[in-house]
Amino acid sequence: MFKRVEAGKKSQYLQTKVAQGGDDIGPHPIRLPKGAMPDYIKFSAYQDFCWRFMGRYATERVANNVALDEALLKAHMKVRPEEYYAYVLMTTIVTAIVGIGIGVGVGIGLFGLLGVSMTTRVLVAAMASFMLPVMAFVMLNGSPASRAKSRGHNIDKRIAAAMSFISAMASADVNIDVIFKELSRQKIYGEIAAESAWITRDTELLGSDILTAIKKAAKRSPSAKFQDFLQGVITTSTSGGQLKPYFLLKAEEYQKENKLALKSQMETLGMLAESFVTVVVAFPLFLVLILAIMAIVGGGDPQTMILILYLVVLGMIPVSQFGFVFVIWNMSQESAM
Repeated sequence: MFKRVEAGKKSQYLQTKVAQGGDDIGPHPIRLPKGAMPDYIKFSAYQDFCWRFMGRYATERVANNVALDEALLKAHMKVRPEEYYAYVLMTTIVTAIVGIGIGVGVGIGLFGLLGVSMTTRVLVAAMASFMLPVMAFVMLNGSPASRAKSRGHNIDKRIAAAMSFISAMASADVNIDVIFKELSRQKIYGEIAAESAWITRDTELLGSDILTAIKKAAKRSPSAKFQDFLQGVITTSTSGGQLKPYFLLKAEEYQKENKLALKSQMETLGMLAESFVTVVVAFPLFLVLILAIMAIVGGGDPQTMILILYLVVLGMIPVSQFGFVFVIWNMSQESAM
């Protein structure tokens, strides 16, 4: 979109400059694909209900909540902070009502039929009425930050491959705005493509120059590595440096970091394999043999020994195996991101 960005004066670093033909870049029409329609954000019936009843109160509460605003932006959740907070508050109230119903039904009704003491019944009812809404509020209020962290992790896993793509295009003397535009079309790079799409949106639809768009992207990126890369692009451009050597340097740096991460992961898998043999294979066998010998010799109650054997065979061994399988599967998912 931009032919060049002049850097003659510091006050003009982030201003839109002259493009081909000598015309100034300002508000200008953009040719969209045929049949393209605006992407409207629509509330569900429940979200609309939350906003109608809690909107005014939520707006007052999040007036100075910068953390929630930043978390929603980094998580790419297309909702305003007051709208999301209204949803959180209303869901907490609904969960509190449900918790009271469960607490009364189970703690007072069911446990009363089973002959449980009144103190225990009241305690169970109070815990159910209190814990459910607290858990709902904590989980929903922390969901944007959790999503942002997940996006940052996705970016960190794919940044080495994305840097290879960027350095390859830079070696062909492709402009930086075109590089990010092409990167946004490569869905294989996951959240990096989404970040690049927002940079292209700022330049082509909102009329920002490329350095301003990159500066905004650096502020809202959930990945520290991607922030460092974008800040380096701005510093290199404004100081009169060349971007091609910078891209090649960052690609080599991230490739080395990726190799170190893979080596660390392989060492972790080796340690898990040794732990699996010890904890899941050897230890249960020795425990079963010891319990069987104790039951035969008569060192304890045979019924108790049989019950412990059932717990070990049907409980401890499957749970420990599932735990190791889940940890290894989670590590493989992270490495494939």
